[in-house]
Amino acid sequence: MRANYKVELTSGIFLLMGIAALLWLATEATDYGMQVGDDTYMVSARFSNVADLKDRAPVKIGGVTVGLVERITLDPVAFDAIVEMRIDRRYSDIPSDSGASILTSGVLGDRYIGLEPGGALEPLADGDEIFVTQSAVVLETLISKYLFNSDKEEKE
Repeated sequence: MRANYKVELTSGIFLLMGIAALLWLATEATDYGMQVGDDTYMVSARFSNVADLKDRAPVKIGGVTVGLVERITLDPVAFDAIVEMRIDRRYSDIPSDSGASILTSGVLGDRYIGLEPGGALEPLADGDEIFVTQSAVVLETLISKYLFNSDKEEKE
C-alpha cells in the first residue's frame, strides 16, 4: 500500500508541473506580456487596413521592440484605422519622417508595426502622426487576386 501512495504522489506532482509549464508557455510564448517603460510618448498613424493587428502588439525598428500599440480606432469620416502607439522614451531620436508598416511575424504569425527610420533631423514628439504608412498585406486577398487573374488569362 505504501508503494501505491508514492506512485500517486509522484504522478500528481508531475501533472502539476506539466500544468505550470503550459501556463508559463501560454504567457511567455506570446508577446502580450511585454512591457515598455513608464516614460513613454504617443505617436499615431493612419492605415487603410490593419488586418488583425491587436492592442499591445509590438512596435519594432530593425527587429527591436521600441513600443506597443496602445489603441486602434476608426476615423468616422475617412474610414481609416488610426493606430496609436506608445513609444519608450529611450527611443526619442526616431526621425519625424519615419514610415510605419504592418508586418507579420512568420508566414501566419501575429501582426506588428514596423517602423522604418527616415532622414529628418527633428525627432518624433509626443502627439505626432506618422504620414508614410503601408497597410497590412492580407494573404486571402493575394490568393483570390492570383486565382481570379489566372482564370482570366486562361479564357483569353
